[in-house]
Amino acid sequence: MREDGTSARGAANQSPRLDELLIEAVNRTGAHIGAVYLVSEDGRVLQMETQLGLPAPIAKTWSRIRTNDPVPVAVAVRERRLVWLAGREDLARTYPAAALALPYHFAVAAAPIRAGDAYAGGLLLLWPSGHGRGLDQRHRDLIDAACARIGELLERSAEHGEPITPGPQPRLLDPHPARTADPGAELVALECLNRLPEGFCSLDFEGRVSLITAPAADLLDSSAAELLGTRLWEALPWLDDPVYEDRYRAAVVGWQITHFTARTPAGRRLSFTFHPGLSGITVRINSMAIPDAGRTPDAGTSAQRRPRVIALHEMLHLATTLARAVTAQEVLDLVADHVMPVYDVQALAILTTRGGRLRVDASRGYSRQAIEEHDGHPASPPALAQRPFDLTKPAFFSTWDELRAAYPQSIRSDGMSAWAFLPLVTSGRPIGTCVLAYDRTHRFDADERATLTALAGLIAQAFERARLYDAKHQLAGCLQSSLLPRTLPEIPGLDLAARYVPAMPGMDIGGDFYDLIRLSDTLAAAVIGDVQGHDVTAAALMGQVRTAVRAHATAGATPGEVLAHTNRLLVELAPDRFTSCLYLSLDLAEHTACVASAGHLPPLLGCPGKPARIIDTTPGLLLGIDPEAEYATIELPLPPGSVLSLYTDGLIERPGLDLGDAITELAGRFTPGHGQPLHDLAESLIEAAAVEQRTDDIAVVLLRDANA
Repeated sequence: MREDGTSARGAANQSPRLDELLIEAVNRTGAHIGAVYLVSEDGRVLQMETQLGLPAPIAKTWSRIRTNDPVPVAVAVRERRLVWLAGREDLARTYPAAALALPYHFAVAAAPIRAGDAYAGGLLLLWPSGHGRGLDQRHRDLIDAACARIGELLERSAEHGEPITPGPQPRLLDPHPARTADPGAELVALECLNRLPEGFCSLDFEGRVSLITAPAADLLDSSAAELLGTRLWEALPWLDDPVYEDRYRAAVVGWQITHFTARTPAGRRLSFTFHPGLSGITVRINSMAIPDAGRTPDAGTSAQRRPRVIALHEMLHLATTLARAVTAQEVLDLVADHVMPVYDVQALAILTTRGGRLRVDASRGYSRQAIEEHDGHPASPPALAQRPFDLTKPAFFSTWDELRAAYPQSIRSDGMSAWAFLPLVTSGRPIGTCVLAYDRTHRFDADERATLTALAGLIAQAFERARLYDAKHQLAGCLQSSLLPRTLPEIPGLDLAARYVPAMPGMDIGGDFYDLIRLSDTLAAAVIGDVQGHDVTAAALMGQVRTAVRAHATAGATPGEVLAHTNRLLVELAPDRFTSCLYLSLDLAEHTACVASAGHLPPLLGCPGKPARIIDTTPGLLLGIDPEAEYATIELPLPPGSVLSLYTDGLIERPGLDLGDAITELAGRFTPGHGQPLHDLAESLIEAAAVEQRTDDIAVVLLRDANA
């Protein structure tokens, strides 16, 4: 049974074994913190399933990581390799956003977990900074072995129909789950410590007091009964300062001895020293001399508290992450990943108004019915008689009655009971509202209101960028789709299929294009290419290339002449943009093809029952570089039933894979069969590429000489 109350069958049966493997990995490698992440069903998110040693607020902040995020565990899973960083400087140099969010000293290793043929997650381990400038072979072998054992467990669980799936919150493990210490011995130890003038207390990984001596309670002007089970900075108002909590987290995450001083309301000055250990933190508390009257008071007695350090780190992390968001849904997803687990929010939505009606631009946690209820609903004005209203100021409602009193026409969806309405304001004007919903009544204290208000500013900037990007993206998409051929001409004796697959959602538009031109009853021409860039200019230039190719092809030019004429035009139109292009003419009566290439990938020729052949096209310069460039034309036979494959680099390019090896790999998969529908063959070619998180479009054109 999970802490959150869920009881998935697979998790109930196999999660304890996964916990054991994580504890074993931490102990064998000498790490002080460890976590296992699992890949979500859609492959886009890594969710922390179980962890050891991290304070819960930090674990919640990092419980969901996108597989394309620039953080060690995501890179390890995405690139299928071990990531090692020896300390804070390495982390800041390679992953600055993560270093801002976790400004502590530690070494980190992240490794992918493979379950069968798929990568199912990642293992994250932390050591004290100074663990070593490099990771020796022994530790590498231990990490590999741990990942292999976890992968085998995940694979077996899935095969038995009981897959381990991540829950809403990661499990927080006890490093000594089977501890059987004698309670009497613990009392003896406590009695020994009580004889010392110094105060001692023990904190668990959540910062809660698990043991405290009588001198410590006396120094804190409190009692053991009042402090046990509480966090010091929450139980004692004079310790509620971000510096103190930050020193505790630095001790836990960085595994280093940290220190701070504070003064009690009675004027006693105390020294606190945190000593980290495998089961928590030991705190030594000493009384110090009272500072001189002229000295600056300690942070705990300052009349005006500084902003919460940890909240600031989380904000910096979110701000750097949001800088990469390019759609409204991506903005909300990133905010949800950071905010929902930390603030215990059950649902989020970004609302805008168009024509006096609400529009749900993005949401997380709301049911489909709730979205449909709100989308298109009239935007009801507030009850102005009861309270003044400002669209640029946040509104907080702790209960349904409070919300209904302010907005009588409000709809209550999914049983939510409290709401925060954060206006998204840029350049002094509201552009939308971010709604945070809670499934129970929720009182918003001053600190939370301030934090959420600051959060609204980050969301507004990211949302405005996303709206501008969406408009640009839609324009380029419409332009590109209008320039690609809607249908291809039917030519007797020629079977054909063409597929265009855009890049992953959120990416810029591409410049891939293709076309088929009927020249006569037995002659045809095909062209495929890729314009440099991912913007409106690239899409427009794509149309100009297609137009130029068509004009010269229908005028009777040879393939090499078609490319040469088009090249000269592009040098004049866009001297700073380059285009790869492959042009070929087909003579269906003679069963031959003539091919010319401007730096494009070589076509493949496949015959049933034979290995595919990579055609050497002797490619010339890319179009748009040299107005005097010439392009050689080669002729090749097309046996009846043979299939030509033309494609763009999105089909084959993958990080770390040599281009030549990628083409050879594609040729190995290009095996046309007798009478096989070309649309099925095209789908089989792009299937492997389509599941990757690609950053480029795919265009594929297949041509078969069907004349006997």
